[in-house]
Amino acid sequence: MHLIQLNRECLLHLFSFLDKDSRKSLSLTCHQLREVFLDPCLWNLLHFSSPCQLRKDNFVLGPSLRYLTISWYSSMVLKVCNIEDWLKSSFQKNICSKHESLVSTFLAHVCYMCPNLLSLTMSGCGHITDRDVISVLQCCRKLRYLHLENCVRITDCSLEGVVAHGDNLEEVKVDFCRNITQAGLQHCKEMKPALQLTAERSADLIPDSKPEERVPIRRTLQKVLQNS
Repeated sequence: MHLIQLNRECLLHLFSFLDKDSRKSLSLTCHQLREVFLDPCLWNLLHFSSPCQLRKDNFVLGPSLRYLTISWYSSMVLKVCNIEDWLKSSFQKNICSKHESLVSTFLAHVCYMCPNLLSLTMSGCGHITDRDVISVLQCCRKLRYLHLENCVRITDCSLEGVVAHGDNLEEVKVDFCRNITQAGLQHCKEMKPALQLTAERSADLIPDSKPEERVPIRRTLQKVLQNS
């Protein structure tokens, strides 16, 4: 029996064992397998290990997506992306300019195309903002799990978004997000007592400063050590 003689259900099952690149390669062999690749039912889980993977066309966004993870474990995150914009050199700004909008743009597509998302994990996404998180909360109303780790631009505004729009949220983690405060965490816990909210180290880290602030040298050194 040839592969294409299998029924649609069997082909979907076989495709489910392949990674994104392998699925894409197989879909290029014939029209029938291309249709299987484009079937939204195949894409209930997506995992990306760097923002550049979001540029590829080896996946499909659709209403079947339930679990989404974007994790970037790279020294570039600590040494470049996590630095406040006003402290970055022109070289660092140039590096960031090549990828800083990738995750935000991708999340905008998720908001439009994936209303049934249940779980969102983002780690090392140094350029996402509160607006990105709040948009997901507003559009993906079935979201149950939100995990943000080392997302330095996330502030208490995202926690306010959790309170306002996270009706079905069961668990929220904001780990190593330096601009989350203890006051913001406390307010979220008071407003949503049933929510499982954790924040490893977030409220203990040194938050961002503004250009006009006179930052003590000692504080600057402490921050450098945290990011090293």
